[in-house]
Amino acid sequence: MRQVALCSVVPFILNPRLIFFLMVSLEHFHLSEEARIITPNLPGKKSSKLLELQNQIEGKVVSYPRSMPIAIRRAKGSIIEDVDGNYFLDFFGGAGVLNVGHCNEFVLEYVKAQQDELIHALDFPTENKLDLIQKILAKLPENLRYKYKVSFGGPTGSDAVEAAMKLAKIKTGRDGIISFTGGYHGMSAGALAVTSDTSFRNNISSLMPQVHFAPYSYPYRNKSQQNRTNTAINEIDFFWNMLNNTHWGITKPAAILIEPLQGEGGNIVPEKGYLEELVRIAHEKDVLVIFDEIQCGFYRTGNFFEFMNTKAVPDIITFSKGFGGVGFPISGLIYKKEIEAWGPGAHIGTFRGNQVSIAAARGALDFVEKFNIEEHTKTVSSYLMNKLEGLQTNNSFIGEVRGRGMMIGVEFVKDKTTKEPFPEFLQSFREHCFQRGLLFEVGGYFGNVLRFVPPLITTLKQIDNAIDIMRVSLETCTLEFGKTSLV
Repeated sequence: MRQVALCSVVPFILNPRLIFFLMVSLEHFHLSEEARIITPNLPGKKSSKLLELQNQIEGKVVSYPRSMPIAIRRAKGSIIEDVDGNYFLDFFGGAGVLNVGHCNEFVLEYVKAQQDELIHALDFPTENKLDLIQKILAKLPENLRYKYKVSFGGPTGSDAVEAAMKLAKIKTGRDGIISFTGGYHGMSAGALAVTSDTSFRNNISSLMPQVHFAPYSYPYRNKSQQNRTNTAINEIDFFWNMLNNTHWGITKPAAILIEPLQGEGGNIVPEKGYLEELVRIAHEKDVLVIFDEIQCGFYRTGNFFEFMNTKAVPDIITFSKGFGGVGFPISGLIYKKEIEAWGPGAHIGTFRGNQVSIAAARGALDFVEKFNIEEHTKTVSSYLMNKLEGLQTNNSFIGEVRGRGMMIGVEFVKDKTTKEPFPEFLQSFREHCFQRGLLFEVGGYFGNVLRFVPPLITTLKQIDNAIDIMRVSLETCTLEFGKTSLV
């Protein structure tokens, strides 16, 4: 059967506006390069009024404004402006969505052009969609790109996870899924079942059955945890037993589902070789491997996908978040052709492959290429890591700085030897950073990890500003907790 050459779809011509963008620097894509707080307190009066109205008329599931209480007026690049005129450095990045920044004009040119032509097309072929699929496949390693297909689903990451598990079950004829401690995969029923944090499902009596959890590689903590008992077993041996030891009570699953670099669990980079060994063991038992790259994909960790930073090769890859360019909802799967097991209509979604979101994804991929964002990500990541490690050296409560690309975790502990988690310190620190104009997320097994997932276009000057805010906030919090910041 003749292979269709990748990127054979008629190319889209850059318009004069896009040509102009190629002549500007990344600073152009930001509202500012520094935070600016002009109100006496936060939230300001206008934000407070809108937050109160939201509390009255919107459902209680609202979460982010509880820890970052602002009402947003506009945003550009790595800066958010609230309705009171305050500027915030956005190192939260819309939960890791805004990889090329808020309201990136380069990407929006693709969006505007598409909106004039076609918005909703279900799964009919369009040049727009086929161009994106071929761009995605062309970004895979050369020896893999012809071995995979792309399938779009509903608009969120949870939809992609549900689709991946469904495909694995159809292909294998088995029901079980092995997930991993610290993993977060979404809030729909199946995705929630394979999410390890039980606090999300305390009031739900039943979800998807036949889900089991294996220990994720957590280099900072696993060794200290093993020392608490003489019978500790390492992560790989534990996983091997799940698939090979019938007395562990687990029937052969359809697939394993894992984040190759864990997000909500605390931006954890697993030990080198861990992923490769998991894949080897799974494939020996004819168990499919699903890599959830919803957060760590789309150059977040410096490469197109995180698995490309390793030698591990998954059967199915989930994608979403950053693929929407500037926040447009999109999700899907990249999977090996050999596991194609479903037929027409076996997995759908009314808004799958929305044409505007697809155009935004195309624009974001072109932006990454034309502005060399892959290399920029590696440069600013190294710069930020060095700055954070400097803070760690001079502070007794920062236990570890870790990450890859612009997916960085800072773990706070009461004591660097015992590694006892210190979430109370982090909560206070976060509030002080917020009052000075720096936004970030908190995660980790114990709620003690600062999580940075800022836009990949963040500048060195913005990083310097963020570090200055952190340094002052650390000193203030250290005084509050009654200890010196110097080791």
